[in-house]
Amino acid sequence: MDWAGWAIFGLIATAVLTAVMIGAQLAGLTRLDLPLMLGTIVVPDPDRARVAGFFIHLVNGQIFAVGYAAAFATSGRATWWSGGLLGALHGAVALLVIVPLLPGIHPRMASERAGLRAGPVLEPPGVLGLNYGRQTPVITLAAHVAYGVALGMLLDPS
Repeated sequence: MDWAGWAIFGLIATAVLTAVMIGAQLAGLTRLDLPLMLGTIVVPDPDRARVAGFFIHLVNGQIFAVGYAAAFATSGRATWWSGGLLGALHGAVALLVIVPLLPGIHPRMASERAGLRAGPVLEPPGVLGLNYGRQTPVITLAAHVAYGVALGMLLDPS
């Protein structure tokens, strides 16, 4: 496996995904704020949470990059389109599995079932993250496809 590539290109791909997500948020296309969502799991203050969440997101990106590198090594090749397909699968799992489970583990996120708790909380993402905007699923999938394309173009599977 291309360990040096994984370390460097995993960071680059995560930066691409993060740039797409934050750019879409700043453009008003989604209200999904990944650094805030991840950071408030460990830190209650929103400003500090964004910093913590950014680093949590970088670590998650590296972990997923290992999975992509392993998939490319197993198949013996890495292409932009195979990376894009893995990215689409990754995004679909994020939207259909990870995001719906977040209210169950997130100490500062409201639940669709339980509603608001005492104190400040994040609203639940809802099905496919739609509570954060109608375009959230499309943007999330596009960001993950961009992540996969970047890794497919940059990683050496040998």
